[in-house]
Amino acid sequence: MSLLQLFKNISPYVKPYRWLVIFTLLLTLVGSFTAQVNAWVLRYTVDEITVLLNNHQGLREGVTILIWISVILIVKEILNSFLQFGQKYYGEKLRIYISRDLAQTVIEKVLTYKLAFFSSGGNQPGKLQTRIDRGIESITRLVQNFFIDVLPLFTNSIVALLMMFNANFYVGLVGLCVVPVYFYVTRIQADKLSGSRRKIRELRENKSQGILGILESIMVIKSFIREDIEGEKQMQLQNDLTGAQMKTRKLSFFFDGLKSFIEQIGVVLIIILTAYFVLSGQMTIGAIMFHIMLFNNVSAPIRQLHRIYDQMNDALIYSEGFFDILKADHQIEQSGKYKPTDVKGEFRLKKVNFTYPDNEEPTLHDIDMVIEPNKITALVGLSGAGKSTLINLLDKFYLPESGEILLDGISLNDYDTTFLRDNIGLVLQKNHIFNGSIDENIRYGNPNATHEAVVEAAKKSYIHDQIMSLPNGYDTSALALSGGQQQKIAIARMFLKNPPIIFLDEPTASLDAVSTEQIKNSLDAIKKDRTVVIISHSISQIIDSNRIYVMKNGRVVESGTHEEIYHQNGTYSEIFNAMARSLNIDKISKTLED
Repeated sequence: MSLLQLFKNISPYVKPYRWLVIFTLLLTLVGSFTAQVNAWVLRYTVDEITVLLNNHQGLREGVTILIWISVILIVKEILNSFLQFGQKYYGEKLRIYISRDLAQTVIEKVLTYKLAFFSSGGNQPGKLQTRIDRGIESITRLVQNFFIDVLPLFTNSIVALLMMFNANFYVGLVGLCVVPVYFYVTRIQADKLSGSRRKIRELRENKSQGILGILESIMVIKSFIREDIEGEKQMQLQNDLTGAQMKTRKLSFFFDGLKSFIEQIGVVLIIILTAYFVLSGQMTIGAIMFHIMLFNNVSAPIRQLHRIYDQMNDALIYSEGFFDILKADHQIEQSGKYKPTDVKGEFRLKKVNFTYPDNEEPTLHDIDMVIEPNKITALVGLSGAGKSTLINLLDKFYLPESGEILLDGISLNDYDTTFLRDNIGLVLQKNHIFNGSIDENIRYGNPNATHEAVVEAAKKSYIHDQIMSLPNGYDTSALALSGGQQQKIAIARMFLKNPPIIFLDEPTASLDAVSTEQIKNSLDAIKKDRTVVIISHSISQIIDSNRIYVMKNGRVVESGTHEEIYHQNGTYSEIFNAMARSLNIDKISKTLED
């Protein structure tokens, strides 16, 4: 991304604060003129004192000069203090506002993306977080540098250069010649460092993702005593990052020295040229100091500008990743406009095929299926058979590559996505619990629900009594609950939402036997007059289903009622018998008989 492209991307976020920008620019313009006062005062002082000395006059005659010089410099410093405060304050205000807007925009945009965006390569949570955080940081630092540092310095340099030309064309020409050479070297430096900066960005993203992975899997790491292995992985990433950083600094130091040499060459030429004009009678001694100070006002900003320019090029690298996220419009979820007054819940799948992003092997093959309304449909199969993927397609988290999914005779693609999901309740094997109270987590199912409705939903999921035994009741942090209790909270959300269609993906997998029985009774109650699709390895959850689809390697291999497909002695029979053996049914039956 070039600097021009970056400014085009930033401009929509700067535009709402254009009056703030204009005011900052005015302060900058005034400040650039006050910065030249010292050079004029010094020239005047040297020339006037030289005249007094030549006339053999002393302090008594020079008091007036000293008083005027003191007044001018003090007033200039007071004015400059106000100008610098305004530049920094309003520049910082602009940076903070733009930072807020960028952060909110990227979050709102990411929330609109389909799940395929998050499961595609390079978009893991740790990498996305690094890309967003460093992108916002670099962009806002660029804004801050531009209005607080770059613009004032650049303006000061231009004004000083114009004054040099006005005083003496040839001296001004020397100052002008130094500037493009300086920036040319800086441009070469940026080009040389661009590859290393991209490498550093990638390594930082990998490092953040690695740290996040360690935190998420710390229990597994410790249980297998693999701390050393994980530490070595991070050390390798850190060594690679250190190597790239050292390479970058080595090149930077070389070019910094070269640019310092160019600047000093300019100073030498100014001294020689002004000395020549003084000796030839074309300049006063004060003019020497005047031009040297003006050239310093040209070169000093350039010294700062090259440092800031280096930071700006670093910012360009991180801005690329940030705006790649912000401009991934092709990843926005597709939504139709169809919103029926009533949803019956009949799904028909016709020759549906699907492959996850970045996967070579298809996950679902030629799926033909009918999910009847107001009935219970079970999906059975070994792990990896494609059951959860099918739920993802029915909930429109992903779109099929080919084939068609109909809901009540209308293509799922034609449905308004928000309306569709508002009519679907989803309980997963592992549900996310948000950082907040139990009440807030249950209310996630219906933000407008009354407290009484929240309590009723908790009772249906058999968690109310446990909540009331806590010191803070429903105000207790939901993260403090056990895994099984959190699962009941997730089921309570679904009760509170009360949708006509329910998808259950191993809803009792995290619960003990008593809780499982309680939840089964609740689920049996809520299943009535609703379309239910359930995935479960529990016999009790699937045996009463109206229809069972057996999946294997992404295909439907058997379908029918429990009795129909069990006696086919196929995949379902094999899975069902394995379930029964794992429960030790014979011994349980004998115990119950005794």
